[in-house]
Amino acid sequence: MSQQTERRGGAVWALVITSVAGFMAALDNLVVTTALPSIRKDLGGGMDDLEWTVSAYTLTFAVLLMTGAALGDRFGRRRLFLTGLTIFTGASAAAAMAPGIDSLIAARAVQGVGAAIMMPLTLTLLTAAVPVAKRGMAYGIWGAVNGLAVASGPLIGGSLTEHISWQWIFWLNVPLGLALLPLARLRLAESFGTGSRLDIPGTLLASGGLFGIVYGLVRGPAEGWTGSLVLTGLFAGAALLVGFVLYSTRAKNPMLPMRLFRSRAFAGINAASLLMFLGMFGSIFLLSQYMQGVLGYSPTEAGLRMLPWTGMPMLVAPIAGILSDRIGGRPVVATGLFLQAAGLAYMAAVATTDASYASQLPGLIISGVGMALFFAPAANLVMSSVIPKEQGIASGANNALREVGGALGIAVMASIFSAQGGYETGQTFVDGLRPALVTGAAVVALAGVAALLIPSRKRSVETGESTPAPVLETVAG
Repeated sequence: MSQQTERRGGAVWALVITSVAGFMAALDNLVVTTALPSIRKDLGGGMDDLEWTVSAYTLTFAVLLMTGAALGDRFGRRRLFLTGLTIFTGASAAAAMAPGIDSLIAARAVQGVGAAIMMPLTLTLLTAAVPVAKRGMAYGIWGAVNGLAVASGPLIGGSLTEHISWQWIFWLNVPLGLALLPLARLRLAESFGTGSRLDIPGTLLASGGLFGIVYGLVRGPAEGWTGSLVLTGLFAGAALLVGFVLYSTRAKNPMLPMRLFRSRAFAGINAASLLMFLGMFGSIFLLSQYMQGVLGYSPTEAGLRMLPWTGMPMLVAPIAGILSDRIGGRPVVATGLFLQAAGLAYMAAVATTDASYASQLPGLIISGVGMALFFAPAANLVMSSVIPKEQGIASGANNALREVGGALGIAVMASIFSAQGGYETGQTFVDGLRPALVTGAAVVALAGVAALLIPSRKRSVETGESTPAPVLETVAG
């Protein structure tokens, strides 16, 4: 490595820059949820409009993740990271200054575009800057920050809305983005992927398919699962994704080589990630409402009481990263997923209209430890399951599946909740919450089973590095 590359690609700087950027992108998934009543009061609009302030971001983010990663591989990861960060920061300012609900929705959609370009490249840039022996710990810190952002979105959004104004959930991104831009330009080393031409047909098929699926998922609970637009989105999206898979098996330079899924490591960790986010997102979505609507806590109070769950990644994830370096990611990820499932099942069992915080605390702690054990080793498994030049698209694919899992989780949990309960009284809410949490626990346990299918790593006697042997066999084949 040259002195120039070392100066610009220092591991500590890369960790700080990518972790903060990842925090910004992940935070905006849920930060707006607790601000919706205040947004409606200031900007007007119906419930459909308010739902689109959440869905517009989720939609563009999930749809364009693989495209953003592919563009980074082709034109330079640092260059595209800076582009995505610039778009995201500018769109955040536009959202804060939005004069009406329509302009806010448009700004949220542009935010998602910026995040989709930026987010998958954070992991690729971090991997390029950190020595192999220390990647587990680096992924642990990166995963801790990202996990905290996802889980603390309602707390941060509620606190800013309650004590300042809802605009500050967007203004918060602007100084962070402006500080990161020069740091990323000066301190991150440029890297490229395969160098092949951009796969236009594959990009269109994947983007169109993900758009249809995610649109159907986010609109299903509001418009009904038999609505014409919802069914069209789901069926058309599924057809386009099938077309994408068939095309990618035959294309010379596809954006997502299907041969990657021959690796049990790559297939297993992606299945586990999708199922984990399905169970976790839906549970956080409902539990945040349970603490406020049933137990009577303010948004800030509810967020603080969830800290044993949401804050645990900051304490445990770095340790999980170190463990994954020493014993491999599979046992750590599987343990974390089974603990998360146990925590959700426990919270379903103790949920009542007057549940004390002490009765909920063990479930929150168990879930928090489980979530923390998942994030860092999962990132390590994704990036070590492919060869270096394909890490960008591997990160994009994994992030896309996570986002689809999150959207699916909210849709599935909301449907189960609506079928078994409702918002009429505290008891009807609990009646819907319990089966939804049990479903979430079962899905996360299934993710644990998927993680157990990941092959163990073989340690190289000569280098001391650990790699999933089946990946090397797949690439060689």
